[in-house]
Amino acid sequence: MMEMIVDGLSWLLLAGGGFFVLVGGVGVIRMPDLYTRIHAASVTETLGTMLILIGLMLHSGWELATFKLLAILVFLLFTGPVSSYALGNTALLGGLKPELGSQDPSKEGRDL
Repeated sequence: MMEMIVDGLSWLLLAGGGFFVLVGGVGVIRMPDLYTRIHAASVTETLGTMLILIGLMLHSGWELATFKLLAILVFLLFTGPVSSYALGNTALLGGLKPELGSQDPSKEGRDL
């Protein structure tokens, strides 16, 4: 009985992580400028990856693979936000301004 609960929770986490990765990938394609694309990519990188790796840890049980997945998770949780910040800061220092909205009044309020 307990094995079925852990297995179901594992698949739920894997499906949730896959959903966030899919939404983040669509966000990277659809967002208008670099800064919003960085946000979509960082959500994918942290939340989606975290859910997938925790689901895999639950699925594998108490084995060596679980501790390796935990090490990967800790590494990604430290390096992902730092790399997103470095990319955004470099773009800002390089002169790339964030897109604040439409400059054409006739396009205000329209969905693209």
